[in-house]
Amino acid sequence: MNAPQPHDLLWGMTPSALPADAPAWAAQVLAAGQPVVVRRAVCAAGWVAVGVRGQGRAQRLGVEMRLADICRQLSPEALRWQGTSPWAALQALASVAPVLDAFGLEWGPTGGVGYQLATGVEVLHAASDLDLVIRTSRPLARAKARELLDILDCGPCRIDVQLETPAGAVALREWAGVARRVLLKSALGARLVADPWKLLECAA
Repeated sequence: MNAPQPHDLLWGMTPSALPADAPAWAAQVLAAGQPVVVRRAVCAAGWVAVGVRGQGRAQRLGVEMRLADICRQLSPEALRWQGTSPWAALQALASVAPVLDAFGLEWGPTGGVGYQLATGVEVLHAASDLDLVIRTSRPLARAKARELLDILDCGPCRIDVQLETPAGAVALREWAGVARRVLLKSALGARLVADPWKLLECAA
């Protein structure tokens, strides 16, 4: 099993592993065998920061999971979908897949789309966005980012893309923009950097 990365889905956490003050809905989600999603935070050795997802944005709980409890791991890159759907977010996924593949990118859906594809739990609705992650171990030129964003902005719904660099994540929309520095999110917090692929940046 690979080391869990942000946005990966993990199965194996049980209600008994939740803090004593955790809401009832979180225990119900885990009791139903649903996964948690890896989030960005520093943990002690043997643990990983995760989020429990309930119904709607109001039901989100950040907790920690023991690595030893993981019985299944699924990355966004393993999720694909083709077909027909009333939801614009799934229509968008089907339309952008060949574009992203043609760019030679390592990518996958996250958020509600990724969760629904992985679990079968209906969480999407008419106003759902499509969230994507692109693993960029090597720099992505800003001109290439602008080209990609122009294509994605023609989709049937809003598409939000996070570029995962070795140092953390930056929004494709920011990297495709004209600002000299962009917001990089890491386990240690957020900071403004000129190049998300360089580690020797100073906080703003």
